[in-house]
Amino acid sequence: MPRCSNSLLGILNFLTLLLSIPIIAGGIWLAKQSNTECERFLEKPVIVLGAFLLLVSLAGLIGSCCRVSWLLWVYLLVMFLLIVLLFCFTIFAFVVTNKGAGEALAGKGYKEYRLGDYNTWLQKRVNKNWPRIRSCLQDSQICKHLIEQGATPLGQFNKETLSALQSGCCKPPDECKFTYVTPTNWTGTAGSTNPDCTAWSNDQKVLCYNCQSCKAGLLDNIKSDWKKEAILNIIVLVFLIIVYSIGCCAFRNNREDNAWKRYP
Repeated sequence: MPRCSNSLLGILNFLTLLLSIPIIAGGIWLAKQSNTECERFLEKPVIVLGAFLLLVSLAGLIGSCCRVSWLLWVYLLVMFLLIVLLFCFTIFAFVVTNKGAGEALAGKGYKEYRLGDYNTWLQKRVNKNWPRIRSCLQDSQICKHLIEQGATPLGQFNKETLSALQSGCCKPPDECKFTYVTPTNWTGTAGSTNPDCTAWSNDQKVLCYNCQSCKAGLLDNIKSDWKKEAILNIIVLVFLIIVYSIGCCAFRNNREDNAWKRYP
């Protein structure tokens, strides 16, 4: 009669195997449907993740249910490495997101963001990949809401609660002292040496996508997302450790059963 740990491990891996199928299918669908740089950037990691889950699940399922000790040993090794990597990434995520925040402005509903306030490593990664990231942001039309507002009174615009990306990419920094016309149309001469003032353009396809503030807005989003991801990782880590413990019990059961077969 199968031991409890082997059966439980088999069930868990069967569920993971079922989960990997729609993940792989989603990656293939993205590959066929991708029209933007963002979608092309996402498709390969999704397919790789699905394939990885499929192979690991098969190893755990066959190893536990068919009592294949070497396959279960490989499964446990991969699980151990995954736990270590996830633990390291979680610590890293907390470290690189420990600084940087939007600056509140008097009388304004939105905040402004400076690239230098954020982690240096994140800054370098964003600067290196900015052409691709900028293409993604433009494709996502994050400024569409502000463009459609048209001739909104300045007082009403100042009360707008803009996202970090909208504040950084869709309007010039307040310190430029431009004259407001519409949320995405500003005139006048820059009253600051901030390079974002010269990078700003009233061209609806350009706006402030080349600005440092746009990069800072993206980093603020990344910071928020990574903190949520780090918290989720802690929950996943607890789950993986429990599965790993069950796997160790199943591996011990396999060795004991194999020993009984060799020495009746």
